Amino acid sequence: MMYTTTLAVLIGSTVLGTSLIGLAAPVAAQEFSLPQGCEGYLTIQSSSCSVSHYFRCDEDQNGEQRRATMDEDGLSYVGLTSDEAEWVESFHLRSGHTERLSSSVDPMSMTELLASDIDTWDFTTESREIGDSQYVGFDRLTGESVVIDGVTLLRTQYELTAFDAEGTEIWKSVGAEYVSREWRMFIGGLSSYITSDDQFDSDDTPVEFINPGEPGYLSVNPKFGCGVEMSSFEVE
Repeated sequence: MMYTTTLAVLIGSTVLGTSLIGLAAPVAAQEFSLPQGCEGYLTIQSSSCSVSHYFRCDEDQNGEQRRATMDEDGLSYVGLTSDEAEWVESFHLRSGHTERLSSSVDPMSMTELLASDIDTWDFTTESREIGDSQYVGFDRLTGESVVIDGVTLLRTQYELTAFDAEGTEIWKSVGAEYVSREWRMFIGGLSSYITSDDQFDSDDTPVEFINPGEPGYLSVNPKFGCGVEMSSFEVE
């Protein structure tokens, strides 16, 4: 499952401190500036008033992928996933916390999902700011595919429950997202995030896929859904 609340990273020992400063700087130029030693390959404009840029850096020799997401207020999220689309590290700029994968009882596996139509997972992250968190859940292919802006995507459903270091449930999420076979990654869709006293619904469905050299590639300006309040929905 894609960590759309959810964690991923520019990060790595070289990126957090220096590169995040650099990433936030080029807004005036209206183009996202990739860190030195990194090469982009895709920009996605989503319906949630966000735009995400996907790239790899010189040290990514094992199929890792990095994502930086921007909203109306600028850079909001940076993350790193493995070649199996497993969360490795993420930095949430709004809350100011970072999470890093520390252990996996049942690792996330894109290979398993594509081969068996379902992948379960159970892993723990560590964070200096919020402590350890355990994430347990699954991704399932629905058997349906959809073409958005010329790109074929597989529909998924997921469920996730987050626990704190003491094993107490913090929140849960259910949703319907997408998988790209070509890029071996999750792409956001409809999600509900549920706590003991609240619920937040989001729609991160992709609208445009923009390749290098095309108009809008590396744009810092989200195009769709800005200023629109998300209405409530249920994910079955």
